[in-house]
Amino acid sequence: MTVFLATGTGFAQMLAHPFMRNAFVAGTAIAAASGLVGYFVVLRSQVFSGDALSHAAFTGALGALALGVDLRLGLFVVTIAVAAGMGLLGPRGRADDVVIGMVFMWVLGLGVLFQTLFTTSASGTGNGSASVNVLFGSILGLSGGQAVVAAIVGVIACAAVLGAGRPLLFASVDEAVAAARGVPVRLLGVGFLVLVGVTAAEATQAVGALLLVGLVAAPAASAQRLTDRPWRGLLLAAALSVFAVWAGLTIAYLHGSVPASFAIMAVATAEYLGALGWSLIP
Repeated sequence: MTVFLATGTGFAQMLAHPFMRNAFVAGTAIAAASGLVGYFVVLRSQVFSGDALSHAAFTGALGALALGVDLRLGLFVVTIAVAAGMGLLGPRGRADDVVIGMVFMWVLGLGVLFQTLFTTSASGTGNGSASVNVLFGSILGLSGGQAVVAAIVGVIACAAVLGAGRPLLFASVDEAVAAARGVPVRLLGVGFLVLVGVTAAEATQAVGALLLVGLVAAPAASAQRLTDRPWRGLLLAAALSVFAVWAGLTIAYLHGSVPASFAIMAVATAEYLGALGWSLIP
């Protein structure tokens, strides 16, 4: 692998494959959005809500498949709707544990129903693997059009986070003072959860519903271990997330038996362990 990285020849060969180019285009945008959104998810202690939204993404995708419509339609519609609902039900736009627990239970129940319906309808059609792709990701199977859409959604999500960064940071650090100063805390909280939902739906294509929380949380948690400066931490979270995706895709290319989603999460986990070790050095 050292020779591969040093010569650059291996990179040229890797990017000569259209499926790898599509994976890098989509993965870079997805990772950047996950890192930026994840920084505020960790800062606001809303990782559990991200976990609930990952299950909502799975349920939405299965619902779309059961109804015979585009998988991405179910992914985005259901995940965004659940995110908005959690924000509206929670205090000041933040979903509390009770709300998240109820949503978790409900979407898991629907997921079981849609799984049964889809499995029955897909029996003998060869489409049963779609649910597996939703669970574990299929970034190496994205078409050129899907990669472009993923990149556009990722860029929009990044722009939204950066645009709302200052008031969102204020509301995240001191919600009461922010509200007293006129910051629309509740609206901002609901809007942020919707943004988490968009990112979760998009990230499902890269690492799957089961692992997307790791891509959102691990690089962001690493960044917060390495610096206490918000803007530096925000950009570092995005950089660490992008690196995890790039390194994971490279590992998956070099070792065909290693799933890309596993490789990405292994790198993200290693980043966190490294940051944890660094932060413990006196």
